[in-house]
Amino acid sequence: MVSIFIVEDDEFLSILYEKALVLNGYEVIASAQNGEEAINIYKELQIKPDIIIMDHRMPIKNGLEAAEEILKIDTKTKIIFASADTTIREKAISLGAVSFKSKPFTLNRLMQNIEKVINMNNLKVH
Repeated sequence: MVSIFIVEDDEFLSILYEKALVLNGYEVIASAQNGEEAINIYKELQIKPDIIIMDHRMPIKNGLEAAEEILKIDTKTKIIFASADTTIREKAISLGAVSFKSKPFTLNRLMQNIEKVINMNNLKVH
C-alpha cells in the first residue's frame, strides 16, 4: 500500500484529503499542520512515506522550507505541492517536488496526480 504524509495547516482540508486518500486505498501514515512539525515528524518516522502532500503557506516554516530540509534527509522523497500560491511553482519543482497542484482542485484531480507519481516512480501498490 502506498503511504502518504499530509502537511496542511487547514484542518478541514487535511481531514478531507485523509478521508479521500483512505477511500482510494492509500495509507495516511502522518499529518502535520506546519513545516517545522512536518520536519520533526519526518525525522521520527521509522518507515518513510512514499509521497508527501505539502501545502506552502503555513505557520512557523512554510512548505518550501520544510521540503528543502526533508529532501536533505532523503533526496528520493516524492513531494506533491498543493498550494494556492502559484508564485512558488518553479521554486518547488526546482527544489525537487515531483508535482505542483494549484488550489483549488478537485479530489479526483489529486488522486489522478498521485497515480501519475506512483506510475512514474514505480512505487509499489500492495
